[in-house]
Amino acid sequence: MAEEIARIHQPDAAISEEALKRAEELIEEEEGVQNKFAGAMAVFITAVAVAMSLFHLYASYAIVRTEVLRATHVAFVLFLSFLIFPVVRRFRHRVMPWDWVMALLGVAVCAYLISQGDEFFDRSIVPNDWDVLFGAVLIVLVLEAMRRSTGWIMPVITICFLLYAFFGPYLPPPWTHKGYDIPRLVGHMYMTLEGIFGVAVDVSSSLIILFTIYGAFLQHSGAGKFYIDFSFSAMGGRPTGAGRTVVLASFLLGGPSGSGVATTVTLGSVAYPMLAKVGYGKNEAGGLLSAGGLGAIISPPVLGAAAFLIAEFLKISYLDVILMATIPTCLYYLALFAMVEIDVRKFGMKDVTFERVESAWSLSKKYWFHFLSLVSIVVFMLWGFSPVLSVFWATVVSAVTSFLRRDTALIPYDVFTGKEPIGRGLWNSGLIKALSGGSLGVLNVAATCAGAGIIVGVVTLTGLGLKFSSIVLQYAGGSLLLTAIYTSLIVWIVGLAVPVTASYIICAVIAAPAMIQLGVPDFAAHMFIFYYAVLSEVSPPTALSPFAAAAITGGDPYKTTLQCWKYTTPAFLVPFMFVLDPSGTGLLLTGSFKTLGNANWGSIALVTITAAVGIVALAGRLQVWLLRRTTVYERWMLIVAGFLLVYPTAAADVIGFVLVLAVLAMQWFHRPSTQTS
Repeated sequence: MAEEIARIHQPDAAISEEALKRAEELIEEEEGVQNKFAGAMAVFITAVAVAMSLFHLYASYAIVRTEVLRATHVAFVLFLSFLIFPVVRRFRHRVMPWDWVMALLGVAVCAYLISQGDEFFDRSIVPNDWDVLFGAVLIVLVLEAMRRSTGWIMPVITICFLLYAFFGPYLPPPWTHKGYDIPRLVGHMYMTLEGIFGVAVDVSSSLIILFTIYGAFLQHSGAGKFYIDFSFSAMGGRPTGAGRTVVLASFLLGGPSGSGVATTVTLGSVAYPMLAKVGYGKNEAGGLLSAGGLGAIISPPVLGAAAFLIAEFLKISYLDVILMATIPTCLYYLALFAMVEIDVRKFGMKDVTFERVESAWSLSKKYWFHFLSLVSIVVFMLWGFSPVLSVFWATVVSAVTSFLRRDTALIPYDVFTGKEPIGRGLWNSGLIKALSGGSLGVLNVAATCAGAGIIVGVVTLTGLGLKFSSIVLQYAGGSLLLTAIYTSLIVWIVGLAVPVTASYIICAVIAAPAMIQLGVPDFAAHMFIFYYAVLSEVSPPTALSPFAAAAITGGDPYKTTLQCWKYTTPAFLVPFMFVLDPSGTGLLLTGSFKTLGNANWGSIALVTITAAVGIVALAGRLQVWLLRRTTVYERWMLIVAGFLLVYPTAAADVIGFVLVLAVLAMQWFHRPSTQTS
């Protein structure tokens, strides 16, 4: 990753190699400790990864049976995972005999499924001995692949769910159920499309991997470097330019990287010296960088991997998910921009001139096609293409437009002119690197999806979702506000231990039904859970984005995490507006393009403005600064106003607006001569 960072943009000398190495280690905590090979083994791994990408690109356009696609996807994932991720760190950079055994077993169990035909799924309730053997082996392999790629926590949680399914009769009420023996449990997980090969693997095999391939094509065509350079040129020169650059660049980089941690590290390696020059401390700079990286997970057109699962769970178009995320994303970045504006006054930042390679206009004239590649997915969806076909053709657009300039071409011009041998030129080209990187980048997410399939399978088999919902409703006493608070806490606690995708899947099946039973629209409930699942990126002990930012800045990891919370907190109160009042769903643009024509645009505008003012009020309270340093009374007024404005009722909105205006008036008419802290 350090080499990738250097390739995207040359980092300032103030960023030491040790800091980049530490940041790389933190990325490995999220994406797994990976082997790095040379020679024949590197060629073999690259060839398999390229074959995986080509297969999925083919499957996106051609017709492939569902079970064949999912099983082949899992076979590729298991095979590469056991070769890429070592069993323990001391066996790194070499493939041990047991790695080959497990890799080949992963292929064998999936090949057995495909070879059995339709009758294989018909006998899922009464599997034969071979079915049970292969199914048990697959469960063990998935658990081990998750352990290698994401750590111990997710496999342990998955095992707890399996034990719950097995020991149901021995549990106290209301958790009791009849229990399931090993053949029945293995049959459900292996021989149906409701277990390992369920919704999560379906999304991983049909959408997530295509988006990682698409992101790799953008990255290797130079889009990442262009987005950073463009942001520097467009936003530099003013005291707020440093913070604005981080916010804008993190939004643009979110699509190509697909990872909050990778976005944080990539941007931090080039932006931290700039933040330090204008007056940001190490912890404040790290908090802003990680908050910007977090935005990559919630920003259209790609969002995070969990967003694809929303579309599948709700049986809606992915374009509808993008639509729902539009206003909340704008509000999130509004919160960051408000924090940046306040930072300038709070820290007394001065104008600093930053070196700019070219003007934003000059860069845009040369590399305009990178913007086309970024928005092409949405354009294709608006034309009526499915999400799968849209990302396929967007990848094609990215590949074709890369040849508009010599320095962005995925295949070097010298290959076409004969100056370089075709074979060597193609093998070392950005095209092969993009195809390989797209597959390798999906391994940890795909392994998590396979493990999450086991959890979902247990929930559907035992009815755990309904039991859990009834317990939540009982404790909440039927109160929607308390139910939303309990749900957010549940999602947050689950997110402390597992990645965003896994925490969303777990909570979508056990927590969402509670809110839906109280009349919350299903799309609003799922978006509520999605946004709180994203908090796992900035919540200890899995606060990898702030920890990675702290490694770059040299700050304290936990103080950096607290700063990141400060920057992101205003926007993360907004999801309560989705569920507490019907008018709040206006922030999600009614949840569907089909109903958008009949939407009450006045109500949508009002709730959006209300949310925006509430965010600014909360930002002022958290920063202890607005036009000047706030007094104790003003802080209380701002916090009350912020909470009232994110509670979508007319009376609360009026009181909230009055309080904000009162604070602004008090600040304006009682400004001291010194405006900085």
